[in-house]
Amino acid sequence: MRKPDYINIQKKIGYRFKSKSLLFTALVHKSFRNENLDEIPECNERLEFLGDSVLGCVVSSLLYKKFPDMDEGKLSFLKSFIVSRKVLSEIAGGMELGTELIIGKGEEKSGGREKESNLANVFEALIAAIYLDGGYKSAEKWIAAMFKDRIKKTGVSDKYRAKNKLQELTQSRYNSLPVYNVVEELGPEHKRKYTVEVLVEGETMGRGNGFSKKEAERNAANEAVKKMR
Repeated sequence: MRKPDYINIQKKIGYRFKSKSLLFTALVHKSFRNENLDEIPECNERLEFLGDSVLGCVVSSLLYKKFPDMDEGKLSFLKSFIVSRKVLSEIAGGMELGTELIIGKGEEKSGGREKESNLANVFEALIAAIYLDGGYKSAEKWIAAMFKDRIKKTGVSDKYRAKNKLQELTQSRYNSLPVYNVVEELGPEHKRKYTVEVLVEGETMGRGNGFSKKEAERNAANEAVKKMR
């Protein structure tokens, strides 16, 4: 195994580690550890578990302070979007963390460096590594910098509330719920693109595309809400 380029990785991340072993563990995918059990004592799954909690706490605090008039339901919704796997993978992809992942041969062949789940997981693992290396304040500062622009764009919440909005409309008008159907799946498993249609009272009201079923459903619902309004 080639030694990771810690200098380059830390430049990408924007954080200098005191403990390089923490950084190394954050980058190790379980597939690599499974292929090297005698040499690699731990993969990044435990760090991912911790990072998820630290991320949730910091983002909750940031939203609480930025939106003093927002109720608990909207805060929860906005938080769930901001810390979603899709958003985390986008940030990790923007930092090119996929190229730094330490993965097994099989995972490499299956496009593991581009998988949304792997990118989101390594991002959470890095949060935990920074937290353990520099303390809560360091993790808080790093997370705030990573999510600064996304939290500013408060308008995104309307789009991502489209499914809720559509459900409210169909229940109030027809006393029924919208139905989502996947009508097409294209591309390799690690980069599958979905097309979903949403039916209201048996009539197609919207179609949407996305690299996950949830994203495609949101886009379909967004189109349906515009039509119904």
